[in-house]
Amino acid sequence: MEHIRVNDKIRLEELKLSMAEIIYTCIDSDREYLNEWLPFVEFTQKVSDTEAFITSISNKDKKKDKVYSIWYKEEFAGLIAFKDTDLVNKKTEIGYWLAQKMQGKGIATLCVDKLIRYAFKNMKLNRIQIKVAEKNSKSAQIPLRLGFQHEGIEREGELHKKVYLNLDVYSLLKSEWVQ
Repeated sequence: MEHIRVNDKIRLEELKLSMAEIIYTCIDSDREYLNEWLPFVEFTQKVSDTEAFITSISNKDKKKDKVYSIWYKEEFAGLIAFKDTDLVNKKTEIGYWLAQKMQGKGIATLCVDKLIRYAFKNMKLNRIQIKVAEKNSKSAQIPLRLGFQHEGIEREGELHKKVYLNLDVYSLLKSEWVQ
């Protein structure tokens, strides 16, 4: 089991099946808030849906995604992940979401910063990208704060509520990263 200490209040823990109920409860209680930008919310209708997600990413043959639960003062706060990691080309994407009550505390920025360090130092990657729905300005502030460059728009890159959303694509190269 892998744990990553972000600071004295925040830690990341590799996702495990025993977390399914707490994650589902968070999604269910914040359903309206999370559904604004996150397509998976409408498909998460019971604990077994969360269990199926955890099982699918826990498959040992699929190491392209590494998902961590975020804990703030020992309370579940959200998820953060390396997505679609390509070890041949030394690149990954970081995705994240937080419970509504955990917003505005700097949690997501600190967690993304920690995963950037982990990716460049431990995984020896060269490129990290973050994709954000075009009008999700709160989430877009995170890569901008951390020195990512806006590369452009992935047109109609995500299907959400039967509509295709454009995604802003941000990237950070190891050579640009200020430790």
